[in-house]
Amino acid sequence: QVQLAQSGGGSVQAGGSLRLSCAVSGDTSGTYSMAWFRQAPGKKREGVAAIDRVGRTKYADSVKGRFTISQDTSKNTLYLEMNRLKAEDTAMYYCAATFFSFSFSTLAPNDFGYWGQGTQVTVSS
Repeated sequence: QVQLAQSGGGSVQAGGSLRLSCAVSGDTSGTYSMAWFRQAPGKKREGVAAIDRVGRTKYADSVKGRFTISQDTSKNTLYLEMNRLKAEDTAMYYCAATFFSFSFSTLAPNDFGYWGQGTQVTVSS
């Protein structure tokens, strides 16, 4: 079992930057893949970025070139650096982890069994 604790987020004007963090605790002896998802009001939860057990990354087209996912294994912490934020990036953001394989192409929430508590990101235009 692992626990994910998120921090960061908040409100920013369009064009600004924010960084989200996700600290992993518990049984971290196994290797796991992690991802960031977001959910806007009335919309489905969507994958934003993922990093697998060997460090490969994938981004949703909507954030490619603006967001960067990274992992500090010494601190068991996942990050999402968000630059050039847009109003449409406004959503609740969640980090997630899995010890199993997942599809990079679909980046489906159902593939991830552990979730952070969520943090709100609001971008004003």
